[in-house]
Formats: sequence, structure tokens, C-alpha cells
Amino acid sequence: TLTPTTLPLDLQMRVFEELWWVVHENYVYPDFNGVDWNAVRTEFRQRISAGLDNAGFYMAMVEMIYRLGDEHSFYLTPEEVAEENANYAGQHDYVGIGVLHQPIPERRLTVILAVFPGSPAEAAGLQPRDAILKVDGTPIIDEDGILQDLVRGPAGTSVTLTIQTPGQAERQVTVTRQRITGAASVPYRVLTSPAGLRIGYIFLYGFDDSTIDEAVADDVRAMTVEGPLDGLILDNRMNGGGASTVVEPILGLFSGGTLGYYVYQDEQRPFSVTSYDINGSQEIPLVVLVGTGTASFGEIFAGVLQDSGRAHIIGTVTDGNVEVLWGYDFEDGSELWLASETFRPYNHPDLDWEATGIIPDEIVPGNFHENTLENDPPVIAAIAYFESLP
Repeated sequence: TLTPTTLPLDLQMRVFEELWWVVHENYVYPDFNGVDWNAVRTEFRQRISAGLDNAGFYMAMVEMIYRLGDEHSFYLTPEEVAEENANYAGQHDYVGIGVLHQPIPERRLTVILAVFPGSPAEAAGLQPRDAILKVDGTPIIDEDGILQDLVRGPAGTSVTLTIQTPGQAERQVTVTRQRITGAASVPYRVLTSPAGLRIGYIFLYGFDDSTIDEAVADDVRAMTVEGPLDGLILDNRMNGGGASTVVEPILGLFSGGTLGYYVYQDEQRPFSVTSYDINGSQEIPLVVLVGTGTASFGEIFAGVLQDSGRAHIIGTVTDGNVEVLWGYDFEDGSELWLASETFRPYNHPDLDWEATGIIPDEIVPGNFHENTLENDPPVIAAIAYFESLP
């Protein structure tokens, strides 16, 4: 939904000019990725001057940032800003079934990442890794690979989902929608290895919710109530990143100090983390799982733990997207998140993760949505790694 009040031309022009200038002054790549940024200014000024309604104006601003081609910077309308702010605060408020999910277009499904406590989804037994294929018989991913908004609807109405758990046949699950508020849980388990080791597992589905760091700390406390862990698996394969304010305290559970540098052209500033210990968390042997779904601060999280020797990395090479975004607010309530810095690891500053991605210590293919926890190849490899430690 776009702003209902028509934006006057002079306001559109001010937002546009400020947006263009912010990119001009702060974009991490001085050559604008080969884009003629002055020509872009001329083109879009003419389009706005010719007259655009709200939808057309915001689509134009989205397109202008997309022209940069870094696959990271993005522009949000005022309504999208409000929703993002609520999600970051862990204050989800909508009517649905109570899951966080991520589309897998090539498979024409969306996979459940987390379930809200007390939600209809939890009552129906839905779990992370379950895939939603259809809603009331309609494919949830259309023929163009677009996720259809079919799960949400009026409170009290029922929806029949076609669900598939990895390795199982499709099944029908009927759920009654209700208002969903608060934050989703961060899934965790304690696994017992063949040799009897207690191995913790936490699924880090993102760093874009300010409650996630507290939830991870609670997970560590819960898993160590009955005794110390012999190892901890941090599953980062679906983690598309988020905010440094969420990443830093989670890293602080397991490490600390200066772990790298944010780099802006010829300047840099330290990426420093304050360490704290929960029931031996600073000493627990770590494995971080990564894959093509790991991006941004998800990659930095795994990379700095590898760079410092704190964690063993298992999975597949990530795509390389470690540009750091800065947020800029505009007078209409819209917002730009711009790639303004890149990242340099502390111990190996010659590495360019943007170019290479994070290269695992062990290459073990295996997608989160294709396996159960028990038969997941990277998880199995992680357990074997812990059993090999002296």
C-alpha cells in the first residue's frame, strides 16, 4: 500500500534530489558501478517533472537505486519503512498463521524458517524446514516465480495448506487464521552424537529483528542447563543479514575484540565486539554452516569467526555480498539503504569477500529446505568434526 495522500510535485522533487545526492556523496563505489549517475539525474528529473502519481514516483525511485546494480542497496516507501521498523522491533502485528518463511522460486515453494509461539501454525504442528506448496489448492509461487500473498487473510477464516516435510509425502493442513503479534522464536535443539557428545544446534534465520540476540542467548542458556555442550552448530544457510546491532551481541557470546574493519574508499573504522560468557559459550567449539542463502552480515558473521580461528565453516561457498548498508531517511517518510562500506577481515585483510564469498573449511552441499535435521549432510559433517576433536 502506497501513501494515500498525493505527494505534491515540489515534495517529489525534493525527495528525488536528496536521494540522488546521498548516493552521489556516500556510495561505496566512486564510479557508481559504471553507471553515469549525472545522466540518471537528468532522466529521472524529467520523468518526475512530466507528472507521476504516488505509485509511479515510488516505483521510479526504486528503479533509480536498482540502476546501481549492486544487488544490495534498496529504497523503501513510507509504508514499507513502518513495516520494517515493526519487524525489527520484534513487534509483528498481522493476521495469518504465524510463520516466517522464505520463497524458493525454482522449487515453487516457500520454506518455513520459524514459527511464532502460540500461533495456529504451532498448534497445527508446522515446523522449520516444512515447505508450503499450495494454499487452498493454488500454488504459492506463481508461474513467474513470484510469491503470492495467499496465507494471510481475515481473522477467524480457515486456510488449507499443502505442506511437505523433507523426505515425506505432501499433506493437507487446515489452519484458522488469527492475529499474530510479538516475535518468532529462534529454533534450537540439543543433539546427541554417536559417540555421546552433547551438540547444540541453533538456526539463525536472520539478523533483522532486534530480539534475535536475546533469543540466541536464551537458547544457549536452555541448552546448557543440564551441563556444558561439547560443540555448537550455528546454521547460517538462510541468513540474509540484517543490522550490526543484532550481529555484534551474538558474536559477543562467542568472541570479542576487533574482528575486522568497515572500509569506505580510503578510510576504515574498526568492527569491534564486546565479549561476554554464558555457561562457557566463549570456549564451546563452533561450527557455522553457510550456503548460497548466506549474505551480508550473515557472511560477515561466519567470515570473522573463521578469520579469527574461532569457528570451523562447513557448507558451500557464499555468493559474496558483504557491502555494509547505511540508512537515510527522507521527509516523506521513505528510506534508502545504501551500500556505503565494504568489509575487510582483521587477520587476513587481503581477502576480498565481496569477490570470493566465504569459502568453507569443508565443502559439503546440502540445502536447509531439502533435509530434516537428522539427515542434513552439513549437520552430519559438523557432528563428525566435533567427534574428531582431541
